[in-house]
Amino acid sequence: MSLHIPFLITDWTQVPTTVLNGASGTATMRIQQHGDLRIRMVEYSANYLADHWCELGHLVFVLEGELINELQNGVTTVMKAGSYYVVSDGLSSHRSRTVGPVKLLMVDGGFLK
Repeated sequence: MSLHIPFLITDWTQVPTTVLNGASGTATMRIQQHGDLRIRMVEYSANYLADHWCELGHLVFVLEGELINELQNGVTTVMKAGSYYVVSDGLSSHRSRTVGPVKLLMVDGGFLK
């Protein structure tokens, strides 16, 4: 599916927040949806642990803090601000956790199938 998005500037401070509870901590998200393209500004609280293993594809850019990625196969990585990861749908079971607060930009959609 091809998207036709005109030039668009987003002021994230003006986008409503959605707060989701993890197994511990919270994820505060600001979401912009353009067809099947989803762009999220996400802030994980300190001591956040996702409440599920995710198999969806994402582009995840760490803007602030350190993100700990856990793969269901036992591999764990730590990402610092300025790094990113990418994974396509169905190619890993992963979840996020934090020690301190973390701010991310996440992009996902049909292009990662």
